[in-house]
Amino acid sequence: MASGIRDKVAILGMGCSRFGERWDTDGPSLIVEAFQEAIADADIDPGELQAGWFGHAGNAVGPGAVPLALALRLHNIPVTRVENACATGTEALRGAAYAVASGACDFAFALGVEKLKDSGYGGLPGGSRGPFYDATNANMTAPGTFAQLASGYRARHGMAADDLKRAMAHVSVKSHANATLNPKAHLRTPITMERAVNAPLVAAPLGLFDCCGVSDGAACAIVTRPEIARALGKKDIVTIKALQLAATGGWEAQGAGWDYSYVPTTRAAAARAYSEAGISDPARDIGLTEVHDCFSITELVTMEDLGLSKDGAAWRDVLDGRFDADGQIPCQIDGGLKCFGHPIGATGIRMVYENYLQLLGRAGERQVSKDIGFALSHNLGGAPFHNICSIAIVGRG
Repeated sequence: MASGIRDKVAILGMGCSRFGERWDTDGPSLIVEAFQEAIADADIDPGELQAGWFGHAGNAVGPGAVPLALALRLHNIPVTRVENACATGTEALRGAAYAVASGACDFAFALGVEKLKDSGYGGLPGGSRGPFYDATNANMTAPGTFAQLASGYRARHGMAADDLKRAMAHVSVKSHANATLNPKAHLRTPITMERAVNAPLVAAPLGLFDCCGVSDGAACAIVTRPEIARALGKKDIVTIKALQLAATGGWEAQGAGWDYSYVPTTRAAAARAYSEAGISDPARDIGLTEVHDCFSITELVTMEDLGLSKDGAAWRDVLDGRFDADGQIPCQIDGGLKCFGHPIGATGIRMVYENYLQLLGRAGERQVSKDIGFALSHNLGGAPFHNICSIAIVGRG
């Protein structure tokens, strides 16, 4: 019976560009920026790489996987482009990790990039993407659908509107504070609770500071087997404990069984990931999280979907500081999507990058002081009612 890839894949090196409105550079240069840090960290020759997975959700860098091979001058090795909405980055990592775990490669890499600012992307609906999206996403906006998640959560748990607003504001204030210590983050200006609560509405109840921005950036991971990493002299290694994905089959939008108060794919992917990693009590064992906070309400709801808060209790846990930098389970210690940024193809790998640095004690001023057992990243693509959820759990040794 299949048991997953726990401890079969080690992260040999990682890199991440600075995120933001990168008018100073182009897509290929962002690719090189992230790759150079990763290859230096791995301390191997680029010629040793045997396969690559390229995460890119748009077309600003170019079609197919050739832009990655051209930017890095990788001659005649297999490179595959993957796209899975906002979960594209983790999908690229999954391809590289599975190649190593299967024995097909000794060294593989995943690199995600997006140059959203050049494309004019603003988070609003674009042109036709096929009959499914045209039929189900007509007039849909990301803020609008996640605002419904907020309304569904509030209705299910009988919350006062002010309590939900304060909890969402705390999420955003926390991320802005964390990002001030991250030199690669897009938004590094702290905000107050008052400013967050009173910000202009985007889609009620979501205000301006409840929404992540639009960023350019790239991130890269180089993976191998643990025994190879040790043979190369790596004494303290980070291994993948679980890597799971769940995609909706449409149940959420097909009847009255779902009340818009949680994300079913996250719960399914989390259950599989915990089983693969051997985690029986996530609230006890998970020491650090990076979750897909495209909107502040998403982070709040995800805490319950991951089993890190009891159902209906996440908003109180948020206000009590459970997920603050000095809390029991720090979340978005690098600023998250909200402030580090969300270049779609890079985001999933960027999340693992932060967890990797934290596990190795290399996160600089934002290094958490507590001992981290497992670090989890949660990458969500799509709307609450149809999406893909990827979860990666990493740990030492």
